[in-house]
Amino acid sequence: MINEILNSVISEIERRILPEGGLENHKGGGYRPDATAWAVIAFKTWRKDTKIIQQLQARLASEQLDDGRVCLLPKHPDAFWPTSLAILAWHGSAGHINSQYRAVNFLLNTSGRHFERKPDSPFGHDPSIKGWPWIENTHSWVEPTALTLIALRTVGYEKHPRAIEAINMLLDRQLHRGGWNYGNTKVFGHELNSMPAPTGVALQALAGLVHREKIEKSLLYLKTAVKKLYTPFSLGWSLLGLSAWNERPSNSQALVLSCLERQKRYGPYPTSLLSLLILASICENGLLNQDVLVKSET
Repeated sequence: MINEILNSVISEIERRILPEGGLENHKGGGYRPDATAWAVIAFKTWRKDTKIIQQLQARLASEQLDDGRVCLLPKHPDAFWPTSLAILAWHGSAGHINSQYRAVNFLLNTSGRHFERKPDSPFGHDPSIKGWPWIENTHSWVEPTALTLIALRTVGYEKHPRAIEAINMLLDRQLHRGGWNYGNTKVFGHELNSMPAPTGVALQALAGLVHREKIEKSLLYLKTAVKKLYTPFSLGWSLLGLSAWNERPSNSQALVLSCLERQKRYGPYPTSLLSLLILASICENGLLNQDVLVKSET
């Protein structure tokens, strides 16, 4: 049953491929690089037609800027966070080695805005540890940093100084009681709440790079939280994060099916989220353990 339903989801994503290449995230929304990259990763995992995958990879490459970044929209080059997703989408493609290399080089030479923490700072995290932002020239946050770390690991750069610093940044942003949010731990001495999706993507990024005791509280938090998740973004990343640490819930497939069923009430999910749910359903050991994202050697 699950394969039949996932096949229908894949078919729905295929229907969103634009005549000029690439995918839209919502019907009528126009080309989106993040939707295109997520669809490529899902298609590769599902062993879809290589020709379709190559066409989508080519569209991503055609939108890459000269410095290697892949931005959300041409008129917003500062929004370069899809670059890490493009690296994942190009992985394993002989025809896009150069595109992937330029994207990696861009990220290695880019960071958010960072500064030393002042004694009277209202924030709990260390703002001097470098990661990556959503938008150029802004502070680094958990999700874009974790996504970039996943991309760097995929191409064999997990020991690069920037990757090591990203690990330290994520550990610094982990909440004392477990879990992560967008990237702030305390404000005026009060610890903020954990959020499932940032916790899932951080756990996926850190799996195999840190000892389990460093993230044990976060695993415990997410194992409890995932039982009550109904939205595709939170559920998808939570399942991937737990699976990467061999803590995949026994009812994972049922959770995914229930989430997909909710489209009847709330309407079609964006392409990126449908792709994420496919990956969460298939990747029983996490995203980085799949053949399509197996680590290459530098």
